[in-house]
Amino acid sequence: MKKLLILVTCEESQAVTKAFRALGHEAYSNDIIECSGGHPEWHLQMDALKALKLKKWDLIIAFPPCTYLTISANKWYKDQPARKSGALVGEARRQARREAIKFFMEFVNADCEHIAIENPVGIMSTKWRKPNQIVQPYQFGQPESKKTCLWLKGLPNLIHTNVLPKPACGYWANQTSDGQNKVLVDGKWIAYNDPRTASLRSKTYKGIAEAMAWQWSEYLS
Repeated sequence: MKKLLILVTCEESQAVTKAFRALGHEAYSNDIIECSGGHPEWHLQMDALKALKLKKWDLIIAFPPCTYLTISANKWYKDQPARKSGALVGEARRQARREAIKFFMEFVNADCEHIAIENPVGIMSTKWRKPNQIVQPYQFGQPESKKTCLWLKGLPNLIHTNVLPKPACGYWANQTSDGQNKVLVDGKWIAYNDPRTASLRSKTYKGIAEAMAWQWSEYLS
């Protein structure tokens, strides 16, 4: 298998980076914060746009922040009084969305022949184009639900590796009984505004990370 030089940007968990490293590739995670994956020697703690130009990458996988790209909380984009939580509303939130779109497009236009961009269902399907593929963890052997869009350049769609049936109870392991996706820590659901929620929800599922590593490595080799 050809050894690839890979940038996994906007990833502090190193889930995808470690999957590629396990196959012998020179993969680097990248984020403006420290990594939590246990391998700082594989982490480029720097601005993502600078990391894009740091080397001639064989493959770029990007996980741009989804806060202002997702379709949830759309009502906050209307003009309204400031919120006590400090969450952006009105024009400030609309400006944040414009900046998020611009940031997303930096990865689209990166100088690399093989690019994957991941995000939840959101506005980029209309602002740019529909994703090549939408995947779920339960299609890759993990009994959880998280609808994930993949925009691909020079890469094939991921092939499902182990499609699990929906549990008899009617909801997945990361869902409440009414089907709402939440994060479970030490047997307890944590609130959406818990400081741990964002990083835990953004971490790529192991089954999907391994599928990316195995399938795209094979394709590019």
